Amino acid sequence: MCGRFTQKSERKVLEEEFFIQEFTDHMMVSYNVAPGQKAGIVINDGTVRYVQFFWGLVPSWAKDPTVGSRMINARGETVQDKPSFKGPFRTKRCIVPADGFFEWQKRDKRKVPFYICNSTGKPFGLAGLWERWTKRSMEGEKEGDDGPLYTFTIITTQASPALGTLHDRMPVIIPKDSIRRWLAVGEYSNETYLSALEFETLLVPYTGDDLSFYEVSTFVNSPANNSPECIEPVSA
Repeated sequence: MCGRFTQKSERKVLEEEFFIQEFTDHMMVSYNVAPGQKAGIVINDGTVRYVQFFWGLVPSWAKDPTVGSRMINARGETVQDKPSFKGPFRTKRCIVPADGFFEWQKRDKRKVPFYICNSTGKPFGLAGLWERWTKRSMEGEKEGDDGPLYTFTIITTQASPALGTLHDRMPVIIPKDSIRRWLAVGEYSNETYLSALEFETLLVPYTGDDLSFYEVSTFVNSPANNSPECIEPVSA
């Protein structure tokens, strides 16, 4: 799974890595993004833009937005079939920039946190989906006063052999040369639309040799802790 991640890259880096054309929201900096919090993601609604949405996807048809707490991840093996995800998979794919993510390894009777990152220092592009939800009246005709709620989820797959020692799942990482096509959805797809076969080749464990990980302090366990200490290696 993917239950925590970091976002700390500079604007210029995000522009270059994810082909961003416009920043709708201010830059996100967090060393401990947790479910329910806002995070920066990249969408394509005719313009490839950086926005901030809440982590935990709320389907457009949901009656209660609290369901988002159970939808922080979508399994790549079933994402094209599940009612909550199959619509966004066709029309609302996104990239979640992450400088790294955390996994907890079971060790004896405790869980030990590890930080997984790119050894080159560049951010990963995690595969995600986003959705727009509105509160409506009992008759289903009028939009509520609260305005729309924008949310996202991160797609996961089986862990790579290296990460399998930490956890059996990992987020799907989209290679840079496939990001434009991953974001090409709906009316913005044109000739770059991904085929079913290409989807299958993307929703797989990432095995690049630039993937590295190391043990960190249990300081990261609390979502209230958000500082560089979250990603500092544990002393030998």
